[in-house]
Amino acid sequence: MMDTSRNDRAEDAGLTADADADARRRQHLTRLLLQTRDHDKAAFAELYRLTSSKLFGTCLRMLRDRGEAEDILQEVYVTVWQRASTFDPSRSSAMTWLVTLARNRSIDRLRQHRESLWDDDESEPEIADDTPSPAALAEQSQQRQRLERCLEQLGAPQREAVRAAFFSGATYSELAERASVPLGTMKSWIRRSLIQLKGCLE
Repeated sequence: MMDTSRNDRAEDAGLTADADADARRRQHLTRLLLQTRDHDKAAFAELYRLTSSKLFGTCLRMLRDRGEAEDILQEVYVTVWQRASTFDPSRSSAMTWLVTLARNRSIDRLRQHRESLWDDDESEPEIADDTPSPAALAEQSQQRQRLERCLEQLGAPQREAVRAAFFSGATYSELAERASVPLGTMKSWIRRSLIQLKGCLE
């Protein structure tokens, strides 16, 4: 019984030590980001050393291209240096703020790639107009429910393909492989689904 009690106390002490260490790390990152806000180059360099690996992993998971991820990572830290003053430690942790920047930059890059989906398709020129894309509409809270209702009117395979294309950055080829359909079929699904969505949203 005494051995079990000692083991329990040792385990509790270990958990407490881990929690304390994690809290210290968060506080340290917060201090570094606040110092970066004052253009402290040494603090910025330390912040980069401690966080760049995690942020690179975030970018790489979203973009699935090492070169693209490296480019976005550089853009993220340029933004950190320029906009550290917008960080509010009362609203989020330093790491959460940094990861959000990385995700937003990656999403912007994915949207740029989405435009090229239609470049080789001249049969449906009305798609590439000034109408906001489903992805853009989804970001507007007042339109979210409306878009969801329109998406529900699509067939299940088409709905999932559109969601994957615009919200996870999947390409035509990746979507066709996932759905086990020919590439031409997937392109047709996406084209027709976008036309239906545009009609519903209008």
